[in-house]
Amino acid sequence: MIDFALKLNDILVTLPNDDFAKNLKGQLVRSSASPSFNYGEAQSAESRKDFIHKMQICLKELRETFVGIKIIEGARYQVPDNLFPWLKNENNQLISIFVKSIETARKNNQ
Repeated sequence: MIDFALKLNDILVTLPNDDFAKNLKGQLVRSSASPSFNYGEAQSAESRKDFIHKMQICLKELRETFVGIKIIEGARYQVPDNLFPWLKNENNQLISIFVKSIETARKNNQ
C-alpha cells in the first residue's frame, strides 16, 4: 500500500496548480495514504468489530482513490501515463484483498 501511494504521488507532483488539480491532488494524497494508516490501526484493533470497521475504511479510501485515478486519466493532464495501468491494477488488487479480508473477518466473527 505504501508503494501504491508513493507511485500515485509520482503523478500528483506533475499536475498543474489550477484549482481543479489542486483539489484533486489534496484529495488523492489523503485517500491513497489513508489505507496504510488505517491498516496499521486495524492490526491493533480492540475487537473483531473494530478490526472490520477499520478495514472497511481502508476499502472506502481505496475505492475513492480508484475514482480519482480515473479522473486524472480522463482529464488528460500531461502526466507520466505509463503509470496508470500499474496504479489501476494495484488499486484493484488492494480492493480485492480488503474485500476478502473483511468477508473472512465477518465469517470468523459469527
